[in-house]
Amino acid sequence: QVQLVESGGGLVQAGGSLRLSCVVSGSIFSSYFMGWYRQAPGKEREMVASISRFGVTNYANSVKGRFTISRDNAKNTVYLQMDSLKSEDTGVFCCYARTIGREYWGQGTQVTVSS
Repeated sequence: QVQLVESGGGLVQAGGSLRLSCVVSGSIFSSYFMGWYRQAPGKEREMVASISRFGVTNYANSVKGRFTISRDNAKNTVYLQMDSLKSEDTGVFCCYARTIGREYWGQGTQVTVSS
């Protein structure tokens, strides 16, 4: 059974930073495409960052230059470093993992940015 467990969310002032972590258990982490999605209040869920098993990254335009996704295959962990946070970054951040024919989601961690 593959499980994704996020941590690192919380309340931060605008301009501050947070680092989210997602630990993946029960599978070969290094083979997975990994991503972070954000569900903001009243909005559709959107992908904010992704990283392929080869380390190729992709970002939503709204977070480019502020967020950095990385992975540590030895620790089965993907990270999202979030800097210069804005109030519009507020939402539930969910970790996502995909391999051939399968995808998995974490429960999510709340990020609240106060202005």
